[in-house]
Amino acid sequence: MKLNWGTSIILAFLAFISFILFFVIRMSTDDSSNHDLVTKDYYRAELNYQEEINAEKSANDDDVKLIIEKKPEGLLIKFPEKIEFKKVKGIVSLYRPSNKHLDFDFPISLSISHLLIPDKRLLDGRWDIKVFWQYDGKDYLHKVQITY
Repeated sequence: MKLNWGTSIILAFLAFISFILFFVIRMSTDDSSNHDLVTKDYYRAELNYQEEINAEKSANDDDVKLIIEKKPEGLLIKFPEKIEFKKVKGIVSLYRPSNKHLDFDFPISLSISHLLIPDKRLLDGRWDIKVFWQYDGKDYLHKVQITY
């Protein structure tokens, strides 16, 4: 059988389309490829972004910066010495960009001036940490990215 140039072009187009469709189907059905948004309520979180900006500005203006250190027993979050730690309320959010199943939040309840996140809760890798806390009616936010 002899192929002319028209048949060869059509076969080349069909091969190319098959090649592209194979990868589109493979990527859309593969569970190892994560196609999720950054967070579950991404659009709702964007509406509250101005509140985050104001809380970060308050933390900088009032000079109440947190110190986050890696210790052998876990991640230590130190609150400023000048505040009464029993009045602090808030939440700590740990976000793992590579795996949404590792994300977790927990409330801030201080009996001493620092908070310890146990080592067993944190896997090695990058973590985005947001500490949103309130003290004397003011909101504060501290954001940091660490590699644990």
